[in-house]
Amino acid sequence: MLVSPSPHIHADVSTRRIMLDVILALLPAVIISFLFYGWSEILIMAVSVASCVLLEWAITKWLLKAPSTIGDLSAVVTGILLAMNLPSTTPWWIVIIGAVVAIGVAKMTFGGLGQNVFNPAITGRVFLLISFPQQMTDWTAAPGFIHATDAISGSTLLGVYSEGGMDALQAMGYPLDTSLFFDIGGSAGEISVLALLLGFIYLLIRKVVKPWIPLSIFATVIVFSGICYLVDPEVYTGPAFNLLTGGLVLGACFMATDYVTSPMSNWGGVIYGIGIGIIVMLIRYFGSYPEGMSFAILIMNMTVPLLNRWFHQKKYGRA
Repeated sequence: MLVSPSPHIHADVSTRRIMLDVILALLPAVIISFLFYGWSEILIMAVSVASCVLLEWAITKWLLKAPSTIGDLSAVVTGILLAMNLPSTTPWWIVIIGAVVAIGVAKMTFGGLGQNVFNPAITGRVFLLISFPQQMTDWTAAPGFIHATDAISGSTLLGVYSEGGMDALQAMGYPLDTSLFFDIGGSAGEISVLALLLGFIYLLIRKVVKPWIPLSIFATVIVFSGICYLVDPEVYTGPAFNLLTGGLVLGACFMATDYVTSPMSNWGGVIYGIGIGIIVMLIRYFGSYPEGMSFAILIMNMTVPLLNRWFHQKKYGRA
């Protein structure tokens, strides 16, 4: 008889299976971004994913002298998320730099998957935004498959608000409905909220993520922006605008929920989400950047060790 120490509970869930589910969940939004931005977005996605996978393979083989980890598909997920946070006009060499920062600095420097402090894709995106602000805010795109004749140009709705306030939004008709399907400008992850929510529902059904972090982010954004809007609707945007624009849904559903860089407990996740929501709205209303989701997640990533210490899940077998 074979006797082994505890734990004896085994779940038929692997890192590869989880990452594959995330890839499938992102697929609707990825397909819509291809239709909207065409070959330019396909190139960015291909370069980003290939760079992340090759970099992780090279680092594990030549620097860490360890078995390859690319089979767990985490590098593929990082590449997809990085590409979805970039403008469709991003030069290929900038995409590669973002992959180097995401994989080489934010992930493998800490020892690889499960040991990194910061979300790799967001770290790469923020580095590029600070280092190449002109290229990272260029929302003029080549014609996509559904825009075969005219180029797509213009600022994002958050950019319009940041530059001209509510007057600028009202002058363009305040087109909130476009954010449900196609945004005005923006990265691939800002194109369709409905596609992202569809993917998030899939992850909930598959029990890959729990809803507490995204729901706490959404609730905080609704309360914060709702109060500001009631105080002065001529200055502040309302809850619907802030929920449907920018990278809020992508960040809340697919990046703030990252297993490694988010709290392990439910209550820790709620506090984590509230913090993200508050920081996002502070940056959107009072900061110099029109969007604050990436910065908010990175800042709250630093609080995760404390949240894990303060809030504990009930141990198995304990009342």
